[in-house]
Amino acid sequence: MKVTSETLALYNEMLRSKSPKEITAWVLDFANSPIVTTNFGPFSASMLNLVTSVKSDIPVIWCDTGYNTSHTYLHAKQMSKALRLNLFTYVPLQTASQRDAFFGGIPKIGDPNHKIFTKQVKLEPFRRAMKFHRPDVWFSNIRKGQTAWRDTLDILSFTKDGLLKVSPFYNWSNDQLAEYLSKNNLPNEQKYFDPTKVLENRECGLHN
Repeated sequence: MKVTSETLALYNEMLRSKSPKEITAWVLDFANSPIVTTNFGPFSASMLNLVTSVKSDIPVIWCDTGYNTSHTYLHAKQMSKALRLNLFTYVPLQTASQRDAFFGGIPKIGDPNHKIFTKQVKLEPFRRAMKFHRPDVWFSNIRKGQTAWRDTLDILSFTKDGLLKVSPFYNWSNDQLAEYLSKNNLPNEQKYFDPTKVLENRECGLHN
């Protein structure tokens, strides 16, 4: 069983009528080295609960920018304990103080240094994680309607490097996810800050 660029549309059509758990189980049935990424931000508990309910020991990758709120750090600790996550945390090679010295704080979107900043706090740690885990499947909580780029994707998509990305909640709304959290007695972390996005409808850098 293998998803290819030729069969991608066919499988996406098939999965559209399936539940997130059915999608997850279907993919994990053929995945050899799956991972799930999280930012421990809004609705992140839904994806972590979903994937670990099918595969409890799946590696959970967290690229901690170092700029998270205290609420997010406490949420990460709470979820890691409650779901017994097989958590791998990747942090930037530079400290926040070093970046403050070079950039004078978090660079604004129009600042040329913003690309360097994004690479340091998010892209480099993520690439390090991918190099170590060498996944063939990446579970992500991206959804339609979040950004213009994500609207072009689907439940299954391929990264530019050919990695199969799976988004079981792709067609779900915030209300549906809120209901999922409530039914599963899961908390929702809303006091989250991503220094690379700034604006809610801006891409974070990992998914484009």
